[in-house]
This record gives sequence, C-alpha cells and structure tokens, in this order.
Amino acid sequence: MEIEEKVQKVKAITQSWRAQGHKVAFVPTMGALHEGHLALVKKAREVADKTVVSIFVNPTQFAPHEDFASYPRTLEKDLEKLKAHSVDLVFVPTENEIYPYGNATWVDVEDYPAKGLEAFFRPHHFKGVATVVTKLFMIVKPDIAIFGEKDAQQLAVVNRIVKDLFLDIEIIPHPVVRENNGLALSSRNSYLSEQEKQKACALYEILKTTAKTLEAEKNFEKARAQAWLKAAEYSYLAIEYIEIVDPITFKPLHGNIYDSTYSCFAVIAAKIGSTRLIDALRIGG
Repeated sequence: MEIEEKVQKVKAITQSWRAQGHKVAFVPTMGALHEGHLALVKKAREVADKTVVSIFVNPTQFAPHEDFASYPRTLEKDLEKLKAHSVDLVFVPTENEIYPYGNATWVDVEDYPAKGLEAFFRPHHFKGVATVVTKLFMIVKPDIAIFGEKDAQQLAVVNRIVKDLFLDIEIIPHPVVRENNGLALSSRNSYLSEQEKQKACALYEILKTTAKTLEAEKNFEKARAQAWLKAAEYSYLAIEYIEIVDPITFKPLHGNIYDSTYSCFAVIAAKIGSTRLIDALRIGG
C-alpha cells in the first residue's frame, strides 16, 4: 500500500495505472474509519483494478461553530485498516496541499439538491463539500467513486456535480451500514456515550416508521405526519428535520404514489445531547 501526501505524486501514480489499462475506484473520507467506510472500500475493490482512499478533514465544509478542531483523527489506525483491506493508494494531503493558494475558487451547486435540509442548517457546508470533492476528482481522476447513502443529500450533490461538469466518473451509492441496534455508523458516534448510542437508534426507528407508513398508505403527507408522531416518543431527541425526498433533486415529495417503481429517501437530522446525527433510508425502487 502506497501512502502519499503530494498532489502531483498521486496524479502521477493514477495516470500510470490508467495508461496500463487499469480501472481506478476512489473512496473519499475524512478518516476516523469505521466498518461503514470499509464497506465502501470493499465495494471499490470489487468493481475496479486499483483502489484509492483519501483521508482529509476538509476545513471548508465546517462552519466556525462546528467541530472541525475536535473532529476525530485516527490516522495510524486508519492506515492499518486500509492496509488490511489491500488498498493500493492512500492520499493523506495537508490543508496546504489541497488549498495551496487559499480558497479563491469554489464549486457551488446553487440549486437543488443543495438547497434545504442540510443546506438550511449548515448554509456553507455543500459549497465546501462540492469544492473539495471536485478537487479530489481532478487529482485522482477515478473511473468510479463510492459514496454512502447515510449522507444522502451529499450523494445527490456529488451526482449533480458529475452531471453538470461532464465528469467521466461513475458514482456508486452504498447502503447505510448500521450497528445491531440500527444506529447508522458515523465517525461522530465517537462523541456519544454508551447510553446515548442506545438512545440514538431512535433515528432509525423513525425512518422505519416513515417507510412502513408510506408503503401502506401510498401517501407522502400521511407518512410524514406519522414520522413526526413517532419522533414525539423520543423526548431526548432535538429534531431538526424529518423529510421524504426525491433521491435526485432532494425536493420534498407530496401527494400520492402512483408508480409502484417509486424510489425516495426518508431523511432525518437530530441532536442527542450536543452531538448532531443524520440518517437516511431508501424506500422503494
């Protein structure tokens, strides 16, 4: 496994792979790797000849009041895990390597799917995400990139970037990986006490209620209302949003379901104690 910090070195390595006819898969991460990340790595190795993983805690997607400084950083453990999964190249750039001239150039999705929900509560988040993902794509130039569905709105934003900028990259979504109690795996789970981890599975229970109601009633308003009723059972959750959205535009869905092949996401964001968690559940499709 090669470990590189320099942009030009990574570009040279992946360029040589492509010249040899290898298909390259890419998994961008912010480190603090868990089994959810490793599931993406496993998928990458299944669909390509060479696998690249980046570890970079991107400062531009954090607001000043958010947890950039305290975000978990476990590089040595992360590298051990990636080596055990036979990753070919790990890109671990410094901030100056990704933003050598400051932040004068940005990539910003100004319409849906980068509106509402996460964008409302974290107004500059997707601008930072879109910018760093585009930079990483331009450095690695992968054939395939793997993203998890827990960050479903981010996944939709990345798909929009690839479409709008004519990037020749196939984006493969991966289902949410969960604890036995249903809690979606997340690096931020490390902020939770054991008691809070047990309570946090309530997010998944709310999403399952949403899905069950939607599949039974075939009506988005009824499913949304039932989700909020279910959420009221968990007084310790500070709910920011519960929504049912189109998986491509991320616009809220309304009315009745007329097509049995429908596909949508139920999504939720909530705080438990001081920790903010998000979750998503694909329904239908």
